[in-house]
Amino acid sequence: MREIGNIVVDLSFEFALSIISFSEQLEEKRKFVISKQILRSGTSIGANIREAQNAESKADFIHKLKIAAKEAEEVEYWLLLCQFSDNYPNTESLRVKLISIKKLLSKIIATSKKSN
Repeated sequence: MREIGNIVVDLSFEFALSIISFSEQLEEKRKFVISKQILRSGTSIGANIREAQNAESKADFIHKLKIAAKEAEEVEYWLLLCQFSDNYPNTESLRVKLISIKKLLSKIIATSKKSN
């Protein structure tokens, strides 16, 4: 499923799909607590970005993207914990995708603030 012309929506959707797969890997390893945290925050990024597409105002749009950015920070924390813990799957590819999303969110938020 691709939205034509909206890269941040597309990337966050693809990231959420990757997060679902990663969470399933964690559950197979019986890492239920971390799996739940990563699933929640990792899929929330895209949900907030999608919600921002129908914001009621520019301020609402910026607010929803800021929430997505906060969720991105949270999921990065959980991914780093996995990366540096024993017996967890590698998180590097997820972190690369996440960094791209974080950069886009930062640019969109900054540009939207300037156009106020």
